[in-house]
Amino acid sequence: MAKQIGFYHNSDVCVGCKTCQIACKDKNHLPVGVMWRRVVRYGGGEWLERDGVMTPQGMFGYYLSVACNHCEDALCVKVCPTGAIQKGSDGAVLINSENCVGCRYCEWACPYRAPQFNDELGVMTKCDSCQDLVSDGQDPACVSACPMRALEFGDIEELRAKYGDEVEIEPFPNKEITSPALVINPNRKAVPTGSDTGRILNMEGEI
Repeated sequence: MAKQIGFYHNSDVCVGCKTCQIACKDKNHLPVGVMWRRVVRYGGGEWLERDGVMTPQGMFGYYLSVACNHCEDALCVKVCPTGAIQKGSDGAVLINSENCVGCRYCEWACPYRAPQFNDELGVMTKCDSCQDLVSDGQDPACVSACPMRALEFGDIEELRAKYGDEVEIEPFPNKEITSPALVINPNRKAVPTGSDTGRILNMEGEI
C-alpha cells in the first residue's frame, strides 16, 4: 500500500474536454452542483487599440484538472470539529459521513474547494480517489476516462521521481499551505502561482 497516494496532471496535453469531470460525476452519482473533479480554464491578456482597431496582446490560456489533492498537511482535517475527516493508511483524505454534521468548515478551509456540501445527504462529500476501484487494482475513474492520458495516479514520491515536483501554477495556491499530493507538468503558456496575470474563465472551475 502506498504511503501517500497522489495525482499527476499533464496540463500541456489537456484540451479541457471535461471527460474526467463527467466520469467522476457519473461514477459517484453526484447531484447537480456537486463536482468532485473540475476542469479549470485559466487565461489572461488584454486588448489594445491600434489605429482604431482592438488588437489582442499577450493572450494566453490553459486548462487544469483539479480534485482533492489528498494534501499531506490537509487543512480540512485540522478544522473538522467532529473528526469526520481523516487521512487513511494510504494517505487519502476521507470523510466519514456518519460523523459529519455538515458545518462546511472543511469547505471554507480548503484552498482547492475539494469538500462540497451535498444538499440531498446533508453532509460534506469529496473525492476519495475511487478507493473501491484502486483496491481492485484499477485506476480512479477520472484517470481511466481521460482521452489524452493527462492524468496519472499512484505513490506521490514515485510520481515526483518520474515527473518532478511542480505544483505552483496559477490559479493554484502556494504549496506550503497544504503540501498537496500533486504533480503538474505545466502547459507551455502556464504562469506561476502569484503572477496574478489572468483569471478563471469558467464558473464551475472556480477555486
